[in-house]
Amino acid sequence: MTCEAVLSETAHLLGGQGARSFASLLRRGAVVCTYRFADDMDAVLKLLEKYAEVPMSFADACLVRMTETLSNPTLLTTDADFRIYRRHGRQTIPCVLPR
Repeated sequence: MTCEAVLSETAHLLGGQGARSFASLLRRGAVVCTYRFADDMDAVLKLLEKYAEVPMSFADACLVRMTETLSNPTLLTTDADFRIYRRHGRQTIPCVLPR
């Protein structure tokens, strides 16, 4: 998983006007992604094993790992499974989900 894949999925899920607004954020440097799976392979694979019964997707495991690398993350998602997942083993993942 690369930043490009995360950004591509974000643009796809936002669609139309949302994708254009997202592109504007990228151009202004308001959204920056520097994640590289190769740097966190072991941690991501452990998350996939831990949550195999959910099941956790590869993309979800990468996103959980990204939250672990930040001191004060907030994940914007439409996936309620992030209420189940835990960062650093026991910490809830701060999420903003649509109502």
